[in-house]
Amino acid sequence: MARQLKTELAVYQLVLRHPQTPWLARVLLGMSVGYLLLPFDLIPDFIPILGQLDDLVIVPGLFYLGIKCVPAVVIDECRRQVADRTADQ
Repeated sequence: MARQLKTELAVYQLVLRHPQTPWLARVLLGMSVGYLLLPFDLIPDFIPILGQLDDLVIVPGLFYLGIKCVPAVVIDECRRQVADRTADQ
């Protein structure tokens, strides 16, 4: 599972750099990463349930919307590139 996560992260890094990736997808994916890295949340974590729930809803939601904006051809091409790199090692 850890290997697959590492592979997926490599794929999404290539997707972000790909010239055919739409700007909206770049913004949404960047926002999801940025929200994870922010030192504060929209809903503070000390509020029971809601504090953690915003992280579980906002980040995956932004990520999902961002990936849906990327053409399938771009994602497939990036997956092949990562698979080729892994096979060479």
